[in-house]
Amino acid sequence: MVKIVVDCLGGDHSPQANVQGCIDALAANGDITLVLTGGREAIEKELAGKEYDKARIEIVDAPDTVTGEDRPTDVIRTAKQSSMVRAVNMLREDDSVSAMVSLGATGVLLTGAVLRIGRIPGVERPAFCPVMPTMDGGVVGVCDSGANVECTPDRLLQFALMGSLYMERVYGIKSPRVALLNVGVEEGKGDDLHKEAYTLLKNCKALNFVGNMESRDVLSGNYDLIVCDGFSGNVLVKTTEGTCIELLKMLKGQLTSSLGSKIGALFFKNTLKKNFKKLNYQNYGGSVMLGTKKVVIKGHGSSKALAVSKCIEQAYAAVKNDLNPEIETIINSNTKGEMQNV
Repeated sequence: MVKIVVDCLGGDHSPQANVQGCIDALAANGDITLVLTGGREAIEKELAGKEYDKARIEIVDAPDTVTGEDRPTDVIRTAKQSSMVRAVNMLREDDSVSAMVSLGATGVLLTGAVLRIGRIPGVERPAFCPVMPTMDGGVVGVCDSGANVECTPDRLLQFALMGSLYMERVYGIKSPRVALLNVGVEEGKGDDLHKEAYTLLKNCKALNFVGNMESRDVLSGNYDLIVCDGFSGNVLVKTTEGTCIELLKMLKGQLTSSLGSKIGALFFKNTLKKNFKKLNYQNYGGSVMLGTKKVVIKGHGSSKALAVSKCIEQAYAAVKNDLNPEIETIINSNTKGEMQNV
């Protein structure tokens, strides 16, 4: 059994979405047990009347929540009864707990993961790596998407190594195609950071590096992992997500704008439902925090039950596929940006 702790506060739909997502995850996977942190009374209220394996759920009372307005270091040191801090501390102190899922404040979670859980030996900085759907039915990872606003070439190399392993181990993509986010596809494009990073990635024998990538091609299906600093990655992910959401809204509005449109939509009902589902970020879980000693998944603040269950699925897959031990192996085979054969 893989034990995962789930922070049940901090999201827009918490604790309802968190608890239902946990129930759905238990039903889908018989190899997990869950620890739910949050207000015991509120969690028990959400569990009441629902069918689930009671032997595989534990509740840890932690009634306080944190927000993005709170200072992360202060929260980690003083907010001992917050659901996120209790979850982080359990992940650190309990060897039976292998992973954590939270929808709460990103800064607090990142700080807690670094200060309490710690980094895999050799990793300079943890990085977030969400996945997005591509137009050919696959997925593409983006590493980093917000943890590190400023980067060095060596850190970008580490992001590439960790992200490539993640896409291979968790999503089953053999020899993931890795691209560097840049302002053009030519080798000489970009500032000194990107030129130096390009050279490191190109010379890394452990990577299937395919060159630079422009942001307009993020969903093309031509890449499996995009490497970037956290500022650029965060803008890329949120812009793409927002564009997809607005396009879907526009399409739905047009399909219901007249009787003729409604009749026409009936003929394409199944196709439209399939594509709406493909572009719905709720189906893709959250962002794994690559580089921490234990698996941490950061879910979107607006996650509903489906997304929460997908986050738990991501955490399980990372643990079962030995993601962290493999990251330690490949990172520590790297000396000063020069990869040896792995």
